[in-house]
Amino acid sequence: MSFTAAQIASHLKGEVVGDNSAVLTGFAPASTAKSGDLTFAENGTFFASAEQSAATAILVAGPFTSKSKVLIRVANARVAFAQVLPLFFPEPAIVPGIHPTAVVASSAQIDDSAHVGPHCVIGERTKIGPRVVLQGGVQVGDDCLIGEESRLFPRVVLYAQTQVGQRVRIHAGTVVGADGFGYVFDQGIHLKIPQVGHVIIQDDVEIGANVTIDRGALGPTIVGRGTKIDNLVQVGHNVVIGEHCLLVAQVGVAGSSKLGNYVTLAGQVGIIGHINIGNRVLVAGKSGVIKNIPDGTKCMGSPAQPDRQAKRQWIALQHLPDLLRRVSKLEKQLAQKPATLPSPP
Repeated sequence: MSFTAAQIASHLKGEVVGDNSAVLTGFAPASTAKSGDLTFAENGTFFASAEQSAATAILVAGPFTSKSKVLIRVANARVAFAQVLPLFFPEPAIVPGIHPTAVVASSAQIDDSAHVGPHCVIGERTKIGPRVVLQGGVQVGDDCLIGEESRLFPRVVLYAQTQVGQRVRIHAGTVVGADGFGYVFDQGIHLKIPQVGHVIIQDDVEIGANVTIDRGALGPTIVGRGTKIDNLVQVGHNVVIGEHCLLVAQVGVAGSSKLGNYVTLAGQVGIIGHINIGNRVLVAGKSGVIKNIPDGTKCMGSPAQPDRQAKRQWIALQHLPDLLRRVSKLEKQLAQKPATLPSPP
């Protein structure tokens, strides 16, 4: 598939500096680009590498100029990078239909444009919308709903009553709607609390591989519109995640906690149950959150605290060995001084 520089610029709402008719046949980083490729540069260092490469054109933002390359100037080079990649690397076309090895309940409703791959299992009364793709081995329980253009990769499991919105992507091995971790200690045993809720995944969510999202004990666990969840994340029962949040790998959110909109939890963050995290909160990697966090806060550490406070404490810790040596030296000096008795009255 090939495009002219002018076509790419039009798609990105940018402008061409140089030959509008230059033909572009691929997209590659500067280190491996060849003639006909488009590459991109976010700053001066990357631009210098791109200019020395064999690429035909460079996607740039800012006042860069070149005598040897066609430039496609855009407002934001990384955003444009994300927007142009699907042109050169479109998703494989999926043929509508139900594979002969799939097991589909008689009461299930599957749109004619949907694709149900080999060895899928579709439960009773489940509804699957237009252009949905279920790849091999997907299991969908009873009374589920999957919105249009959503894509479930191999071996995804949706337990009963799970609701998946439109344009949702759920990657391989993820389990949505398993029982929450709910028990009460009674007469020497951990008595299971039945988990009778469900899970709601709103529109435009992407969920990575091997993620687990538990059903609510009562009512739903909710993942808000536009949220992106990385691989190996655990979301507990009755958690509510707001819109456009980012949960990075190995995050764990305990039951009934609530996240506002545009929250970012970096890798391996742990959130205890029944707390509230405000809008636009950023929690640094490996932090442990044990209390509510107000809107707009950046925090870090375990237990997590405002980032400036945590950084001051870390700096103080770096000085602790020197402080201990000084205190020890003072103690030795004091021990060598003869004791003085007070003067008689």
